[in-house]
Amino acid sequence: MLNVPSQSFPGPSSQQRVASGGRSKVPLKQGRSLMDWIRLTKSGKDLTGLKGRLIEVTEEELKKHNKKDDCWICIRGFVYNVSPYMEYHPGGEDELMRAAGSDGTDLFDQVHRWVNYESMLKECLVGRMAMKPAFPKDYHEEKKVLNGMLPQSQVTDTLAKEGPSSPSYDWFQTDSLVTIVIYTKQKDINLDSVIVDHRDDSFRAETVIKDYSYLVHVGNSHLIEAFYGAWDSAGKLFAVIRNNSSSCQCIKIPLRPFLTLYCLCSHVSLLPKTKMNFFLGLFYRKCQLVSKEDVTHDTKLFCLMLPPSTHLEVPVGQHVYLRLPITGTEIVKPYTPVCDSLFSEFKEPVLPNNIYIYFLIKIYPAGFFTPELDQLQIGDYVSVSNPEGNFIISQLQELEDLFLLAAGTGFTPMVKVLNYALTNIPSLRKVKLMFFNKTEDDIIWRSQLEKLAFKDKRFEVEFVLSAPTSEWSGKQGYISPALLSEFLKRRSDTSKVLICLCGPTPFTEQGMNWVSISHRVELCTMKTQWYDYLI
Repeated sequence: MLNVPSQSFPGPSSQQRVASGGRSKVPLKQGRSLMDWIRLTKSGKDLTGLKGRLIEVTEEELKKHNKKDDCWICIRGFVYNVSPYMEYHPGGEDELMRAAGSDGTDLFDQVHRWVNYESMLKECLVGRMAMKPAFPKDYHEEKKVLNGMLPQSQVTDTLAKEGPSSPSYDWFQTDSLVTIVIYTKQKDINLDSVIVDHRDDSFRAETVIKDYSYLVHVGNSHLIEAFYGAWDSAGKLFAVIRNNSSSCQCIKIPLRPFLTLYCLCSHVSLLPKTKMNFFLGLFYRKCQLVSKEDVTHDTKLFCLMLPPSTHLEVPVGQHVYLRLPITGTEIVKPYTPVCDSLFSEFKEPVLPNNIYIYFLIKIYPAGFFTPELDQLQIGDYVSVSNPEGNFIISQLQELEDLFLLAAGTGFTPMVKVLNYALTNIPSLRKVKLMFFNKTEDDIIWRSQLEKLAFKDKRFEVEFVLSAPTSEWSGKQGYISPALLSEFLKRRSDTSKVLICLCGPTPFTEQGMNWVSISHRVELCTMKTQWYDYLI
């Protein structure tokens, strides 16, 4: 039986997933491109109609502005006049009008939460929604917070209702050092479950436990000099912050679980990841470009170096967002990190020493983002977000057959899945990749794929071209029942099989349709660029 897992990559809020029913771009009028919109926002024209004033907007007032020529939308507590943006919106006016005069946060997250709307619509900002925060009744009882730390009982009470066993932490101080110990209470915690960042003015440690994030934040720009971190097999995270001052009395670091939700929910230290990202937004750090090399005629491998004292490992099946300032506006796009090679050893180090992150990116000459990315020089910086995605890596366990269907750069999410499966799944008997491209020159890492197939007899790769030369002797055409019926042959009726599909929207739509027909089951109609199915 074929079924769709309840959680798949990318997550429902990712740009790489399109809401059920689909979202298509509409033709824009001449002079209504993204660049034209950026020029308009910098022209000095009043786009709010309020002559530069910011106001508090009541719910009643917001409801009044629900027409195309007077359309206000609330996103995460901020209200924007989007009427000037109507003709520039790639999704069309009707899409914006779905949220006219109301809170469009959920709709925005479903369709394109990756868009940096704060930068795109900053000149359209009307003001903030007039809402009173709902504080817990003990919010002002300061004596409940000892040494800047949340009482353990308070965290436990929250977790008993919402999530897994409560993590906890402690801290110890000497004349020159502050040591933080975070007890995750998870044995053999994976290194990709911990994200640590240290900047000049703050230390931030986020531990991902199942679907929850435990966030500890320390901020004091005058005292923090350096950060050192380590993990042990018992699930403890150690962090050391060096004090610039020689006097212990000068150390007044307010160590506490970060009061998330911007004080709308005080004293909350463990939240579902979706809520953490919703209220705080994705966290970015600046990474330095250290190399870029040609992989095909239009695809390059970019290598970025993480900042010192940063630990970030993107889990298998998850993606990040790259952010660049372009003509004064920050543009954001999602990409899936890859291994530096298909022959990389996929083994976790004893201590975190991974300082590089790699991306296979196709450069579109007429695009807006990738040409700017390609123009970066070695030593320039790109902002990289925390990971996102709900791919469940446990579904690879005890897997016997793995089928991968990829088109073009839809191959990139497959890289880590392929590498991980071949290295870590002893029950795996066969991995087959059917890779669709236009020409031979478009095939990413062709020689590596062929070498891997020669080296590991469990792996097979088939290349399919839609516009081959006369010399091409391999398969050709587009994804079809004929190709899939031959490709999707399992070893036995009872074997555990995973089918992964990634590529342009037409490819994934047809692939879903043909897979469902060949296995005589009905699939959901949700459109996405990456599907995973269990048979």
